[in-house]
Amino acid sequence: MASPQAAPGRTDHTYEVRGLSRVYGDGPAAVHALRGVDLDVPDGELIVVLGASGSGKSTFLNILGGLDRASSGTVMFRGQALHDASDAALTRYRRDHVGFVFQFYNLMPSLTARENVALVTEIARDPMDPGEALALVGLEQRVDHFPSQMSGGEQQRVAIARAIAKRPEVMMCDEPTGALDSRTGVRVLEALQNVNRELGATTFLITHNMSVGDMADRVIVFADGAIRENRVNRKPVRASELSW
Repeated sequence: MASPQAAPGRTDHTYEVRGLSRVYGDGPAAVHALRGVDLDVPDGELIVVLGASGSGKSTFLNILGGLDRASSGTVMFRGQALHDASDAALTRYRRDHVGFVFQFYNLMPSLTARENVALVTEIARDPMDPGEALALVGLEQRVDHFPSQMSGGEQQRVAIARAIAKRPEVMMCDEPTGALDSRTGVRVLEALQNVNRELGATTFLITHNMSVGDMADRVIVFADGAIRENRVNRKPVRASELSW
């Protein structure tokens, strides 16, 4: 399988998921992390994914992001199958199509913000200028600062800039505000919302904070390895308006 490309005549869904299951281990000790998940994901939405620890939400995003494989079921990315892709094809898929943001920033301490972002642009097919990516997250005045010279929220926004610099079609954000206070977390959410609006990247945001759902186009709630709720938010608010 080649790295998935948008095909003529494809649907307007980024992902089409059917019967997705993930089991870790065997026998009585087996853990059923996902249990037959079905979901269609329209292009360009900002999707907040909620659920308790162990509900399956991170496993689900890891499979959609090509970091893990399902035990059964199918995952289609814009008409291309991910569930039976080779390891090499999944590597290309992650490189060419997906931007990742995690709770911890994973910046290189010896590199400036610009240089941390440039690490991604050197391997991307159609990269954004690092300065442009940093400006999108409000850090145009901090491009030459090192991580030790920035706050936690600023470092997380550098991580977001690094993820978007390759112009991904999908953003996978797993607890990006989990290590931040409320004021700083809102700044990070504002950056993600701006990126979603400006680039049109389908954006998944995992959080334990239920109020963050108010900024989403869609809210998905996981419980016991299944989707318990999938609701469209007709009037998303700006991140700055959230009641934390």
